[in-house]
Amino acid sequence: MSSETKIRDDRPAGRLEAVQEGEVVGHIEYFVLEAPARALVPVHTIVEPAHEGQGIAGSLARELYGTAAREGAVVAPLCPYVAKWAERHPDEAPVVAPAVLEAAKDWLRAHPGRF
Repeated sequence: MSSETKIRDDRPAGRLEAVQEGEVVGHIEYFVLEAPARALVPVHTIVEPAHEGQGIAGSLARELYGTAAREGAVVAPLCPYVAKWAERHPDEAPVVAPAVLEAAKDWLRAHPGRF
């Protein structure tokens, strides 16, 4: 990831964004689950084609886990990329309880137009 890349959390929009020179070059779309535990639930990770291979997606995943930790929440990854990133970084990505992951899947099924 470029040293000029900044990551910002647009919580109202449900997006964690990677920004370079004022342009959003990648993002994770997520929602916040409140029960059975407070969780950030990533659904999609997208990096613009011209910026692929720069470590942006990994930096976004790392920041999502960091944000969750600072907020006393967990991450329930429904996004395949974030789930794989978590498997590769167990020291940074604690495993979420199965009940939280199921609740996140239920929420997503109940809100089909959201993502």
